Amino acid sequence: MLTSAPARRKPSQVACFAFQMKSVAPDAPRLCQCRSLRRRHNCSLLSARHAATHVTRAVSTPVSSTEVTDTDVVVIGAGVSGLCCAAALATQGIAVTVVEAHTVAGGAAHGFSRRDHHFDSGPSFYFGLQDPPGTSLNGLTQALDALGEHVPCASYTGWRVYTPQGTFDCTVSPREYEDTIRRFAGDEGARQWRTLKQRITPLSDFAGVLPFAAFRGDAAVALSLSRFFPAMARGFAAIASSPEGLGSLATLGGSFGDVLRAAGITNEWLLALLQLETFVISGCMADNTPAPEMAFVLSQRFREGAVLDHPIGGSQAWIDALTRGITRHGGRVRLGTPVESVLVSDGRATGVKLAGNKGIINARQSVVSSLSAWDLPKVLPPGAWPVSEVEKAQSTPECGSFVHLHLGFDATGLDLAKIGIHHLVVNDFRASAITADRNVINISIPTALDSTLAPPGQAVAHVYGAANEPFDDWARLKRGSPEYEALKEERSQVLWAALERVIPDIWRRATFHMVGSPLTQARYLRRHRGSYGPALPPNGWPGPQTPLPGLLRCGDSTFPGIGVPAAAGSGLIAANTLLSVPQHWRLLDAMGRR
Repeated sequence: MLTSAPARRKPSQVACFAFQMKSVAPDAPRLCQCRSLRRRHNCSLLSARHAATHVTRAVSTPVSSTEVTDTDVVVIGAGVSGLCCAAALATQGIAVTVVEAHTVAGGAAHGFSRRDHHFDSGPSFYFGLQDPPGTSLNGLTQALDALGEHVPCASYTGWRVYTPQGTFDCTVSPREYEDTIRRFAGDEGARQWRTLKQRITPLSDFAGVLPFAAFRGDAAVALSLSRFFPAMARGFAAIASSPEGLGSLATLGGSFGDVLRAAGITNEWLLALLQLETFVISGCMADNTPAPEMAFVLSQRFREGAVLDHPIGGSQAWIDALTRGITRHGGRVRLGTPVESVLVSDGRATGVKLAGNKGIINARQSVVSSLSAWDLPKVLPPGAWPVSEVEKAQSTPECGSFVHLHLGFDATGLDLAKIGIHHLVVNDFRASAITADRNVINISIPTALDSTLAPPGQAVAHVYGAANEPFDDWARLKRGSPEYEALKEERSQVLWAALERVIPDIWRRATFHMVGSPLTQARYLRRHRGSYGPALPPNGWPGPQTPLPGLLRCGDSTFPGIGVPAAAGSGLIAANTLLSVPQHWRLLDAMGRR
């Protein structure tokens, strides 16, 4: 539901009303049919004035009940992993068809619009999108490089953190970051941070040698990696040349928590900061986050000349770029096309049956699923997987869910550039409390960098708990019921309070707002119990292969884990597994990875 807020009134004082969007012409951008509480309405994803930058829109193709089509590879899901998988395959001449249940591509990252204000549904932090071709360690950028696509970005250097102990900036400057640690944790905290940096630098340097695009999920991985052997040898030599490097090597397969303990991190404030950094990236504490993942993220943050990126037009810009590139290379992205089941013949996945008796797509080579660990078994026929594998997948531990607040507001008199794009509000800044319910609140104000996202004089904000909303509190509620509405209002208050830390008079400025619950997250993002993703131990992430021949998997239920770069990387790894080694090498060449 969209609600308008009179000046200086809070939601409990506002008479809510359903906002009915006007009908649009047939040639307008594709519409997303979303349910917002009790009312159904059309929400234009992109306004006409954005047509120049958002020109690619994959179209849902109606399929008759008798239609049977053929392709080389079917990819289930047009989220970041599915699109990156399809991108890699399409560039190598593989006939690939992506089928997506939603009427928009992007999965948990898709964009949407209300009243000519444009919002991201998911990720807010990006890096490496502007790196020259062949140099980025971000799996998303690697896929864009392969397609020959580029996404214009605005740059910034950090975000602001609000804690009971004080407010500080997290920046990409190593010196400023250490100065902040010294301010709150003293000289001892700063010394421990330097020790940690010495320990993770060899890890991050070695991780930087091998892009996600170099890996594959079969025995041919040795051949695909062989072109990187000289750089790997230099990396191993650097690691072995110092005691810190050898210590890092011992924790290479462990958790970031192992690294923190090995580095002797005991300062309480520093531990809280590092747990916060970890939680925001992985949705888990350091003990459940792979050491190479955090070493990689921190190394990217603090490399010389590092910046953070905001794609102009929001997440939808890179979603459109991937979709455009896939179709330009002969692939298809079919929206509004849910899959009922994976077809199996003679013990092998051979295609998919579309829901609603809308047809069949035969896959000559493979089916690739980007569904979650919990959802993939639901589309498999009985007996396709061993019972033990199904039980293992369905018992995968999960991260928490979200309550989202999206709003448009009057920006008159505000210096948005000075306010900045990103903020974190931490209500209890203790290491043990970081993951507590509704403790860490993320705030994104993308119009601080990108004025195209709202009408002149207006701005947008996205506020959400960082995977810290328990789904069980919502599981028995019915959408639209008085109890549901009351809980939405109650749980959104912490989001409003956090935003007040940044813009004190936001109540007066807000022109409309939308609250999304874990049920919203589960329904429209098709996330199991609205979860951020699996909460697996560092060595618990499966690769692309599954027990069913002809069926591969990608997405944030597989290696290398949660987050846009990792999910994109999983899509590339699945695609590489289907390519011959010469095709894989040509893909690396197309990315500039020579």
